Amino acid sequence: MNENPALAAALIVLLGAAAQWLSWWMKLPAILLLLITGLLIGPGFQLFDPDAMFGDLLFPFVSLGVAVILFEGSLTLKFEEIRGHGQIVTRLVTIGALSTILVAALGAWGLGLLSWEVALLFGALVSVTGPTVIIPILRSVGLSKNAANILRWEGIIIDPLGALAAVVIFQFVAIDAADPGNLLLVFEILAAGTVLGAGAGHAFGWLLRRHVLPDYLHNVAALALVLAVFVASNEIAHESGLLAVTVMGIFLANMRDVDVVDILDFKESLTVLLTSILFIVLAARLPIEAFTANWTMVAALMGIILFIARPLSIFISTIWTPLPWRERAVLSWIAPRGIVAAAVSALFAIQLNRSGVEGAQTLVSLTFTVIVTTVLLQSLTARPLARLLGVADPEPRGILIVGGNPVALAIATSLHKLDFDVVLADTSWDLTRKARMAGIRTYFGNVVSDNADRRLDLVGIGRLLALSTRAPLNTLACLRYAREFGSGSVFRIRLADQAENVAAIEGRILFKEGTTLEKLQALLEQGWQIKVTKLTEEYGFKEAMEQQDGDAIPLYAVSRDRVVHPFADDRTFKAGPGWQVANLVKPPADKTDQESSAVEQAKADLDKEMKPKLPD
Repeated sequence: MNENPALAAALIVLLGAAAQWLSWWMKLPAILLLLITGLLIGPGFQLFDPDAMFGDLLFPFVSLGVAVILFEGSLTLKFEEIRGHGQIVTRLVTIGALSTILVAALGAWGLGLLSWEVALLFGALVSVTGPTVIIPILRSVGLSKNAANILRWEGIIIDPLGALAAVVIFQFVAIDAADPGNLLLVFEILAAGTVLGAGAGHAFGWLLRRHVLPDYLHNVAALALVLAVFVASNEIAHESGLLAVTVMGIFLANMRDVDVVDILDFKESLTVLLTSILFIVLAARLPIEAFTANWTMVAALMGIILFIARPLSIFISTIWTPLPWRERAVLSWIAPRGIVAAAVSALFAIQLNRSGVEGAQTLVSLTFTVIVTTVLLQSLTARPLARLLGVADPEPRGILIVGGNPVALAIATSLHKLDFDVVLADTSWDLTRKARMAGIRTYFGNVVSDNADRRLDLVGIGRLLALSTRAPLNTLACLRYAREFGSGSVFRIRLADQAENVAAIEGRILFKEGTTLEKLQALLEQGWQIKVTKLTEEYGFKEAMEQQDGDAIPLYAVSRDRVVHPFADDRTFKAGPGWQVANLVKPPADKTDQESSAVEQAKADLDKEMKPKLPD
């Protein structure tokens, strides 16, 4: 494989894309399959040797890739989110994370696997869960809403904070801080990274706020600036680049009136490509000797991390809170490690090797072992544990609605009035604001983006109604969430300009034949309303439709056990007594109009009577 670099590079990208797709299909964190792929082609079958292929270019390539990953992660951290998601989450990402660092470090050092300095760095790395590993597990487990949201927001917030802590600790490890002369150098590194990162973030935010850059240059300029800041900071103070780009992302994310959504979308796509390549390459670098360690001690360390560090962190973070003990038990078990741990540990290992610090390769092998162990073990056991403890969420009955147009908002509002959990998603701030003002949960952004995978809260959601004015988005949403909810639970609406042969690509077609989004919107503008009717033995679905002269458009039905069944071309249910049916119906006739029509008719009749008759 190394004999043809072009072929090797192409195969790595192909293997990375295949691993990403397979992880999506299997509902597993992508990092797990990427690492396994790298281990197989590297130390497993010895088909690929990154050092032999890339030579001196390996370290710069890995460094720049990790810099982009850390910047993308830090760009998602908003300080208001730390304050806005409860006392437990705030404790978990602060004192909880600190306790994990200390316990994991003491374990690795006490078992003789790492020196104290490298063990402290190891503790910082394995304190980070991250959304890319926690969210796939949460979606497959089906936890109660409270526990799921705690884990979800912990992963989102701890991702950049843990990376920042690891970068800071690394400065003390790479340079012997015990030497008073070197201690000053450490503070110079921290100061250089912080000042340059904050300055670059503020300057770029100022450019975005003033619209100095055209929109099409935002993404390219952001990438160029990240790479430039990383290199410049390293030139000013050795090894300060990662700190600089992390601070830059955090600073940029928290500036007022600065929209970083498009930049974040671009960075997420770039991060998917970089992680696909990096983790295969980094795992392939591990020597065979890395797997010949004392596995008794390694197993003991895994036990300390799983059964002491995490439960202690949860205990400290939930003490004196009303969180039930069953949910605390589940939180104590679910804490898979992810991208930051893998990427940063591998980069630090290269740098520590160059500095002559012992235990660099052991740091990587231990970190990868923690990642694989926690992801595999917790993916397989989290759902049975949640069911055993009674904290598994019952059948999800909520609805995700794609689109914020008047039709989507009207349907979302009617479902919300029936006490269903509804999430309305749209890329228009004004449209999502209207839904939010109506008390409906909203997501501002693209539902098929990586950011949605991170931040779209789908706990309790089990149906998709794709009601956007954009046919491709509706199709993509159905494709994306068919794996999440099941192909029978994703629906999309007809559009007037949509070809008939496109209708069967994905998603069940909503409402009766000839009903398009444009038609429904026109009827709403004419005053038609959504009316919910309860069916009985005497007043069934047929009678309800006849009362509206057959003009009513059935939208959805709610069964007696409160499951929403949208009306579709291939309707697979029959609404009966005890069900509720929501129809779009004509507006009630206005009394004033009726009186006016009666007066006009009376005048016409009077004129007719008084009109002289002509002789025959």
